[in-house]
Amino acid sequence: MKIAIAAALTLLTASVPALSGEVDPSNWPAVLEKARGETVYFHAWGGEPRINAYIDWAGEVVKDRYGVTLTQVKVDDTANVVSRIIAEKAAGKTEGGSVDLVWINGENFAALKRASLLANEGWAGELPNWKLVDVAGKPSVVNDFTEPTEGLESPWGMAQLVFSYDTARLATPPKTLEALAEYLETHPGRFAYPQPPNFHGSTFLKQVLVSAIDDPAKLSHPVDDATFAADVAPVFAYLDRLHPNLWRQGRAFPQNAGDLRQMLSDGEVDIAFSFNPAGATAAIEAGELPDTVRTFVLDGGTIGNTHFVAIPFNANARAGALVVANFLLSAEAQARKQDPKVWGDPTVLNVDALPEADKERFAAIDLGIATLRPQELGPVISEPHASWMTRLEEEWIARYAAP
Repeated sequence: MKIAIAAALTLLTASVPALSGEVDPSNWPAVLEKARGETVYFHAWGGEPRINAYIDWAGEVVKDRYGVTLTQVKVDDTANVVSRIIAEKAAGKTEGGSVDLVWINGENFAALKRASLLANEGWAGELPNWKLVDVAGKPSVVNDFTEPTEGLESPWGMAQLVFSYDTARLATPPKTLEALAEYLETHPGRFAYPQPPNFHGSTFLKQVLVSAIDDPAKLSHPVDDATFAADVAPVFAYLDRLHPNLWRQGRAFPQNAGDLRQMLSDGEVDIAFSFNPAGATAAIEAGELPDTVRTFVLDGGTIGNTHFVAIPFNANARAGALVVANFLLSAEAQARKQDPKVWGDPTVLNVDALPEADKERFAAIDLGIATLRPQELGPVISEPHASWMTRLEEEWIARYAAP
């Protein structure tokens, strides 16, 4: 899929599309007027019921307050949305596109940015609620996998890789990748990771990469074809060691983080992981995990990033998409999203700089028994350049998924 996308983008970059449906976000009253009555088709991952319910709630609010209808188009892989936008450009559809807003980050954002297939730069910084964003304290809100966002996408939430375990079965979890490998040598079959290119599975690969590569500075730059094989050799040496001791001897993999969470709940594995520090608490609240589950991070830190929403170049409901993106940045929406009883997704806002009433929204949130406090999360390791994820996935598939 991603190879096909790259080939299509090579053909498209020669001609930059004219941006359709221009709306000036600096004139917010005009945006609100134009948005009323529009339907925003929000293409967002649909694999988590709590997230879907949160989007439904946001849709109810923007409908009541702004007359904007928000319709979630549930997707299982954002690369498919990228393919749709590419296909519409190739067909000359520069207006009336089928995607108004997309949940995105990483290589998918980089691909659309390179081909000028996103609404003109600068719109995110013009949103009224942009002033609430913690740009200084959370620099990944303006740098997506080392790629400057340039206002082409608006931050929605923060993420950091955390591991979970059931204290009823495991007293002390392994807190390094080496310790994990050693644990599985004496407890085979008790760990798994989702099959790449699933995002969570690929994130595990990147965690191995940042821990194993000889020169971590390389990861802030695009892949060098001349050194790639040597750079990733330690990654696959580690995986070759790990796989025989994985669940089902590494011959089958869970399909997503939800499957992995269920395996932890059912006692099939001892350790699972999530890209949401409050994910385990949220699952406990929903009855999906026992209340004996706790979370931990690896010594030295874990991968972290920001996820965003973006507007394609040919969005049909451009004004409505701006209204939705702005609402998602409000203290009201961000605090609700951070509540583990709702979703548990960390905020992109500078909470300390908010008005007192909004500070109280966040102060009132009970992070729950399985959520590490900010000071317990340890260092956040920056995402590698997006090209590393693409190449790692391709190499993983060639090594472990080929027939």
